[in-house]
Amino acid sequence: MPIISRFLGVIIAMYWDDHSPPHFHAKYGEYEIIVNIHTGVIEGKFPKRALRLVLEWYELHKAELIENWELCQSKKPLNQISPLE
Repeated sequence: MPIISRFLGVIIAMYWDDHSPPHFHAKYGEYEIIVNIHTGVIEGKFPKRALRLVLEWYELHKAELIENWELCQSKKPLNQISPLE
């Protein structure tokens, strides 16, 4: 699980050879969600405060997430993305 960012207890990761559509995984304690990069649609459950943080981070880094998704599909090393401050 290549971790691409960490902030405020949230871990953001992508998996090589993961299924379409382009997405990333966010973990917070025992919770995990999948966020579609193109639409922002969320699968899974997350505490409200942590979800707001992930969505704020996602809005700031969509282009970098798409680039990392393309790297993932080519099995290349992923770029780290700045955490939410």
